Amino acid sequence: MDRRNFLKVTGGIAASLAATGLQAKEKQNDEEFVGVLTDTTRCIGCRACEKACGEAHDLLVPDVENDNALDNLRTPSEKQWTVVNRYETDVGEVFVKQQCMHCWQPACTAACLTNAMLKTKEGPVIWREGKCIGCRYCMASCPFNIPKYEYGSWNPKVQKCNMCYDRLQQGKKPACVEACPTGALMFGSKRELMEIARVRIYNHPEKYVHKIYGEHEVGGTGWLYLSGVPFEQIGFRTDLGTTPYPEYTKEFLYAVPLIFFGAPALLTGLHFLTKKDESSEE
Repeated sequence: MDRRNFLKVTGGIAASLAATGLQAKEKQNDEEFVGVLTDTTRCIGCRACEKACGEAHDLLVPDVENDNALDNLRTPSEKQWTVVNRYETDVGEVFVKQQCMHCWQPACTAACLTNAMLKTKEGPVIWREGKCIGCRYCMASCPFNIPKYEYGSWNPKVQKCNMCYDRLQQGKKPACVEACPTGALMFGSKRELMEIARVRIYNHPEKYVHKIYGEHEVGGTGWLYLSGVPFEQIGFRTDLGTTPYPEYTKEFLYAVPLIFFGAPALLTGLHFLTKKDESSEE
């Protein structure tokens, strides 16, 4: 391989990789993502959603009558994908359901080395057991501290809400939405849910904070919230910004293919050139 051919080959590789990166950057998902709107002003803390989730996914089914779980603040765990917490606010008690937020551009999927965490074309973020290597980068990257690991299991799994993805494939709503007796949870496309949320705020400006949590946070999420009090009072992080977390590492990720494929090609070419020069000298 002479210098001219070597430069052609390496130049072609670099151009191909650059084009691939550009296409990946510009690729858009034309599917309309689905999500859930949670109206905290309608939640009564019955925890029917917790029970429905446990039954639907063979997880812990809480004894909501006797476990006194509302006395403490909880987070979703490896045994419960969703929990309801009670907050004392300026307007009294407010109950808030918590689960995976199903980000539009999830940090967990960007951090996953094997694509075990997957953002589906419908919108839910799911975990796939057969692809997971147990690195737990998804846990470290999540801004909402949602994925949990079964440390005590001989065959540990990463546990998190998947928006009842299997039920969605059957044309059903998520179990928690179906079980809610007060209409605090509503399932639909994000466009429809945003319209409904805006109408509620417009029609009852004195009832709601004029903000939809999840509209812009970390680039937007599939789970949206309405509230009658500032979101800081009911446990929500308001310091996350609007930039999707994967954007912070985008330039590095685009450079990775060049490092793994471009560098070997470069070194191979240099090797051939060196050998040729040595042969000429001999």
